Amino acid sequence: MPSGPRSAASHTNPNTNQVSGPSPLPTWGAIRRPTKHRGHGCGRSGAAVSANREKHVGAGAILLRPVGAAPHPEARRGRPRDEAAASARLEARKASGELWLVIEAGGGIDAWITAELRRKGLLEERDPSTLSDSEKTSFKANKKAEAAERRVLERRARSAFLATHVDHLGVGIHYQENPKDDDFDIADRALRAKNLGLEELVSPEVLAKALGVDIPRLRFLAFHRDVVECSHYHLWQIPKRDGTLRSIAAPKAYLKAAQRWILRNVAEKLPVHGSAHGFLPSRSIVSNAEIHAGAEVVVKIDVKDFFPTVTWKRVKGLFRKAGLPENVATLLALLTTEPPREIVEHRGRSLFVATGPRALPQGAPTSPALTNALCVRLDRRMSGLGRKLGFQYSRYADDLAFSFRQSREHHAAPIGALIATAEKILVSEGFALHGKKTAVFRRGASQRITGLVVNASPGAASPKARVPREVIRRVRAALHNREHGKPGKEGESLAQLQGLCAFIHMTDPVRGRALLDRVAALMARTP
Repeated sequence: MPSGPRSAASHTNPNTNQVSGPSPLPTWGAIRRPTKHRGHGCGRSGAAVSANREKHVGAGAILLRPVGAAPHPEARRGRPRDEAAASARLEARKASGELWLVIEAGGGIDAWITAELRRKGLLEERDPSTLSDSEKTSFKANKKAEAAERRVLERRARSAFLATHVDHLGVGIHYQENPKDDDFDIADRALRAKNLGLEELVSPEVLAKALGVDIPRLRFLAFHRDVVECSHYHLWQIPKRDGTLRSIAAPKAYLKAAQRWILRNVAEKLPVHGSAHGFLPSRSIVSNAEIHAGAEVVVKIDVKDFFPTVTWKRVKGLFRKAGLPENVATLLALLTTEPPREIVEHRGRSLFVATGPRALPQGAPTSPALTNALCVRLDRRMSGLGRKLGFQYSRYADDLAFSFRQSREHHAAPIGALIATAEKILVSEGFALHGKKTAVFRRGASQRITGLVVNASPGAASPKARVPREVIRRVRAALHNREHGKPGKEGESLAQLQGLCAFIHMTDPVRGRALLDRVAALMARTP
């Protein structure tokens, strides 16, 4: 029996156990109204929409939906009715959890129900074949009363069970409460988890306690639905440089708190290849670019739809490879993934309909770290390919970079072989090459890696990786105009200039410090 609202208008492929998405439009008339979880911050509120729009969505962004529904309960403190309702729910869950301990001690649900009926004097244990007609009349009345009370006790037992067990996580999601080791578990699973510092995550109960939530709340956060009335994410789109739109899914506060715990205590403990430079301590776009400084040829390769390609099943496999049990790995994978959704107006209601499988969302704090861990084998193979052909390799998120320097073994850069083989490796690792973004830069042209110029330095004092000269000139011109009383360009603020100066300071501390001092002087003059 499901523990949450069922997904409507979806179907599962019996061969792959994969949810294939929403049903065709003609079936939407059968969509049932999903249960609302207002106590979890998913109630709808027009005032909350307007109040949170600018907070979560930047200027110029294209909204996919009215942002945010109602605010998280933490943002609604001071409202006695909400606090009283939340307190009542917590007390009810606590009571249900205590009841389940009693049920287990009593031998299970059936034994507990029988004992309760006997205690209340409602258990009819007479043999009807031995009764007279008048006794059979009372027997029937007693059985009706017993059946009514049995239904009440079954509901109480079910509530107690759901208060302490995850039980079900949605259509198409395989979940076992007490899984046994299977062929998908690695050898010495417990030892692997211990070596990574994950040995304590042995059950959903331990995970819920670590996240600071109870089991019903954990199930609510992880439950998969193809069609929902409210989302755990703020959704919007921003334009890319090529004119297309990038979908952003930023988790709401309550889910973001859980994802940040997963990031610190699980994702960041997973092994990462040395060629990865994105979103890692002591590494940055500078360390990624410096590897390729002064090269004769630079080749840039981009992975198409990087985050959306990493589905929840791949994330679950990553956690299982880390030594976590199947049920905990399933919960962590669901907590860190979300399907792409489109908003559909149906009978006056806004429904968020999944248009693909659950995958890593762009905007979640866990996504970069999980992709770094997932790409260990990809990085190993790309690094080996680079060494074989005379290239150096690095990766920053979905940007792969190779640089060639002439050596005794390699006199010319085999660019065609590199790109062709790299594409085969990407495909075999479950990714796709973005052909339009593949670029080759030779020494005579501007060579740029992650936005920084890596051509041979013009002087000994110049950094290996530098901010492009046009950016520095633009910043200097903007500061010069403001210092002489001229207004800045439309939409240009001192805070933006300060950020650009900090960007320059990251690669060239001397030049950047001088520019930052000029910005600070302008800010001091601004009333």
